[in-house]
Amino acid sequence: MSNENTSPEPKKKSGKLKLILFSLVLLGAGGGGTYAAFASGIVGEHSADPEDNNPNLVLKGEEDPFPYGETDAKDKTAVVHGAGGGEYRTAYYNFTEEFTSNLVDGAALIQVSLAASTHYDGRVLMWLAEHETALRSRILAELAATSEMEVVSIRGKEELQTRLTHAINETLEEREGFGGVDRVYFRSFIVQ
Repeated sequence: MSNENTSPEPKKKSGKLKLILFSLVLLGAGGGGTYAAFASGIVGEHSADPEDNNPNLVLKGEEDPFPYGETDAKDKTAVVHGAGGGEYRTAYYNFTEEFTSNLVDGAALIQVSLAASTHYDGRVLMWLAEHETALRSRILAELAATSEMEVVSIRGKEELQTRLTHAINETLEEREGFGGVDRVYFRSFIVQ
């Protein structure tokens, strides 16, 4: 009889022990998964809305929350904006090299130096620098699709500026989800 009493109890203990161990494993896995979700930004302070990461317009006189390319020199003079123009600050990005391309309808070449302007914060300037290789490729394609007749008139040059602005914004939207370039300017313009 004593043999019958001892054999059922260890089975119950081993079943309870397995249940406790299984519960601890599940609890640990759940905690690890929760930690991973918070650490990766899936849940927590980050919003699921991708618009939250887009640059913001910067009013004249306001400090850029994402300054790009500024030095912290002590003798730097404060920027003072005039009352004219728009209410937003304009920041410029100068492309590092000139662009040279054949024109579409002949042996003529075009060579331009470009700058882009934005009213948005420094993230747009940062993205212009970061993706300059892709932007250069797209700008060269636009220049190569231009005829000599298009660029001899002021109207044609203005239309080319509009096309280049659109091309830059499209490229930035593909890579960052946001364009932000308001206008492209010619720093130099030569057709030979």
